[in-house]
Amino acid sequence: MKNVFINSVLVVFALLVASCGRQPEAKVEVMSFNIRLDHVADSMNNWKYRKDHAAQMIAYYAPDIIGMQEVVKNQLDDLKERLPQYTALGVGRADGKEKGEYCSLFCKTDRFELLKSGNFGLSETPDSIGKKGWDAACERIVTWAVLKDKVSGREIAAFNTHFDHVGKVARRESAVLILEKIKQMAGDLPVIVTGDFNGTVDSEPVTVLTEGGMKNACVTAKVAYGPTWSFHDFGRIPVEKRRLIDFIFIKGAVEVERYRTIDDKPDKGYLSDHAPVMAILKL
Repeated sequence: MKNVFINSVLVVFALLVASCGRQPEAKVEVMSFNIRLDHVADSMNNWKYRKDHAAQMIAYYAPDIIGMQEVVKNQLDDLKERLPQYTALGVGRADGKEKGEYCSLFCKTDRFELLKSGNFGLSETPDSIGKKGWDAACERIVTWAVLKDKVSGREIAAFNTHFDHVGKVARRESAVLILEKIKQMAGDLPVIVTGDFNGTVDSEPVTVLTEGGMKNACVTAKVAYGPTWSFHDFGRIPVEKRRLIDFIFIKGAVEVERYRTIDDKPDKGYLSDHAPVMAILKL
């Protein structure tokens, strides 16, 4: 009887030691949001009428990481002013500085320690930002970061991008390049990729990513809610013709607990010509 008691104590002690050495689980909420660039032709859908609503939506859902697309410098400044709880990363795609659209990554400052970050172009020469790749109509870019979660101590790699809207070859080769860069930069870390991919769930670039080991959050989520589309062109596209082209991908030791498309809108106008998509991940 004494031996049984001693053995039981040893088992409990071993379990306690093992649990102490294990990193705690953490949930990370991630959003991808094409905010639509500040364009005078948008009239009443211009950024000046949308910026406060867009910032309030982000503050309400309070994602830990946001990948934004089509951000130009004045929009970046507006969002940084309205969302001081985030660290903003990224450069303009036209010159690697402030010119052109950003693929900005916003990360909660009190949640993450920024270990390293950078940018690369989606072209045959990714180290040279500001060049059009393959058959693309525009310069395209990826902003990335390696973050340490202050809650769990875990590290994650986040990538954010916007694929070309014209070049089919460019979209395919951009997906191939991102997979290569993930191997180089992330190693065995859990990976999150956000973006506007200008392709549907069964399109070639999305298929390249999923066949390359990325999991699509809208497909693998335990619970999914909301519309099955994201691009609506400020409501001009009939609902039955709208497409889901904004995605969150994951790879490695991370699960998708919940996913939704956020089709919120203010009383007047829209947040953007895209609806944001959001996922709750478990690391």
